[in-house]
Amino acid sequence: MTIPTQMSLHGYIATAPELSFTDKGHARFYCRVGIEQHRKEIDGSFTRLDPVYADLVMFERTAELAYSRFKPGDRIIASGYIHEYEQERPGQPSEIREQFVARRIGHDSAWTRYVVDRTPAKQPEAPHNEMTVVNQATPAISL
Repeated sequence: MTIPTQMSLHGYIATAPELSFTDKGHARFYCRVGIEQHRKEIDGSFTRLDPVYADLVMFERTAELAYSRFKPGDRIIASGYIHEYEQERPGQPSEIREQFVARRIGHDSAWTRYVVDRTPAKQPEAPHNEMTVVNQATPAISL
């Protein structure tokens, strides 16, 4: 049996996260993520290189939760996939761009102090828009 895996990305939130909504009303989270790079030297030491920056997006409920929980500077680990798309600008040739579409995201525990809240998640409430049917005769009203 093969272990199911996904691509991952670790870095830091480099820009203020943005929450927008598509034409169909779906939530979309967007930010730039900085990914630190290092080069191993002959003597075994590492030299820090300039970071690489990437677009990170999330959708739906995950996007709304991420928007409320992440801010610039937060160290993150995200899993998902890379989406390539063509960007067209007036008067310029089209350009192939890519963005990391995160399905899951969390704070990097190697860099972040936090407290784990293990209380059960709130259960959805029963629907309130259903009619209640009562099998009783309607009382007569006299004037």
